[in-house]
Parts: sequence; structure tokens; C-alpha cells
Amino acid sequence: MTKSSQPKKIKWGIIGLGRIANSFATDLAKIPDAELYAVASRSQEKAEAFAKKHNAIKAYDSYEALANDKTIDAVYVATPHALHKDNAIMCLKNGIAVLGEKPFAMNAQEVDEMIAIAKENNTLLMEALWTYFLPHYQYVLEALKNNTYGKVLKLEADFGFSRPYDTSTRLFNKDLGGGSLLDIGIYPIFVALSTLGRPNNIEARATFFENGADSTCDMVFKYGNNVEALLRSTLIEETPTQAIFYFENATIKINSKFHEPSTVSIIKDGNEEVKDFNYSTIGYNFETIHFNQLLRDGKTESDIMTFHFSKQLIKTLDEVRSLINLQY
Repeated sequence: MTKSSQPKKIKWGIIGLGRIANSFATDLAKIPDAELYAVASRSQEKAEAFAKKHNAIKAYDSYEALANDKTIDAVYVATPHALHKDNAIMCLKNGIAVLGEKPFAMNAQEVDEMIAIAKENNTLLMEALWTYFLPHYQYVLEALKNNTYGKVLKLEADFGFSRPYDTSTRLFNKDLGGGSLLDIGIYPIFVALSTLGRPNNIEARATFFENGADSTCDMVFKYGNNVEALLRSTLIEETPTQAIFYFENATIKINSKFHEPSTVSIIKDGNEEVKDFNYSTIGYNFETIHFNQLLRDGKTESDIMTFHFSKQLIKTLDEVRSLINLQY
């Protein structure tokens, strides 16, 4: 391949420099035709430290400054949930493509507004739900699509861990969208929606911290033919964090932790086969490579993480919040 035919190097910016941003930047460095160009925090010191760690060229002390940098092709929005909509729209209005960390925004109305702005500005926008792009998850989706093991009879998916209750951290700060549902409950819900679709009926119950953020959320998604998805999120106990599909002819288990690079067990006739996908990265590179190609191809919407799916996901989260009376 000649130099002139090399793919355009995508110059990335990152807004919000927490744990997930560090993981994203680590994997971005492993993609040959992309680079971390600029990062932004509300603290110049934090921005400069992050830039130095991940070899970014520019370090900004405001999100607005980064969004006004015309050199940037794409921005990864990794700020707290409550800021996703405003940060994404700010970049979209400047013609910068946006990969927005999940949940896309706080509710369906905000997501609709983001998508409308993206369309108005003819600019690429995608929800960064990385699990969708991981090879082990694509493998399971293919088995479902091909009806390899017959029909799905039941799904069980959980996500739980224990952290000291501390309202000074984003995880427990209700004003920032903290609590189990939006932070980690989105993953079991994602599994149900991406495999079984929207349920006919939802049942949900929750427990709460003293500040009103949900500590646990248990959900039952009911489909036709007695098919159910039993889903759980919790911030007060460690759980297996597995996704288990019970088929007519086998059981497929995405082992812990199902939402990130993992292995898949196929249990059939009393025998268990474990498929290892030999991951060599944290796993954020798969969604980023997809996004980069969309950008190069002039696309404004993903054919995997579609606007329709993001809308269905946030509407389902809204419905669960209504059932458990969780208000932000």
C-alpha cells in the first residue's frame, strides 16, 4: 500500500478523564490509524497529567476549548452521565463526531435531542456500548441468529460489586446519575434487548441508598411463549456477573465478566466447551475501530449500535426507573 492510499489517521479528543477514559486511551494507542490528539478536564493539572501518560498533544482545562479545536475529528465523551447530552451536543454543533459513553444520556428525551442535533449537523454520533463489538459477544449473537442450539428459553444476566458508600464519588452521586441501574444495570438490560428484543412486560423492584440512588435493581423481562430474562444490578454485593442463555439444546454462558473481554462456555449433554477469544487489549479498540471506519466512510450512524437501538435501550431504562420510582 502506498503512502497516499493509507487510511486517514483519525485525531481523537477525550472529554472527561476518569477510569474509563484511561482504558479507552490505552487501547486507542494500539490502533495504528488513530491517535489521541487532545484531552480535556476542568483541571489543567489533571489534563496535563493525562496527556503526558497517554501521549496526547494538547491538554485543555475546559471541555469547550477542546470542542473548538478544529483539528479534532472525533471526541470520546466520558464525563458523568448527567453531562453526556450537553457535552455531545457541544461537539456535534462544531462538526466533531461523537462516541458517547453509556448511558447515552439521562432519559429518552435527551437522547432524542442528541440524535436530532447529529442529523441537523450531518455528523456521526454513536453510543459507546463496547460489549456489542467484542468478539465473544458477536459469537453469541451469531449462535442466536443461526438458531444453533434451538430457541432461547430463558436468560439470566447480573452485574454486581461492592463499594463503600461515598456520595462524593460519581458512582453514588444521584445528581450525576449515580446508582446501580444507569451505571451497571444497563449491561444486563443491553443483553436482553440485543438478543431477545423489547419485552412484552417488565417487572422491577429496587432498594435504595439514603440519598435516593438505587443500590440494587431486580428486573424480569417477559416475552411470549413463557420466555423470561431475569436481570440484576447491585452496588452492595459481588455477583458472578455472567450472562447465561438457556436454549432448547444447550446452555451458553458468557463467563465473568460478561460485559468485557471474556470466555464463552457451551454446555451440552453434560459436557462443557470453553471458547477463548485470546484478547490482547482491554477491549475498547473494537468499538473504536468500527467508529473510525464509519467516520472514514462518511457515515453518520452505526449499523450495529443504531439510533433505534439506543432509543430502545434508554426507553427501557426509563420504564424501569418509573417502575421503581427512581427520579433524577
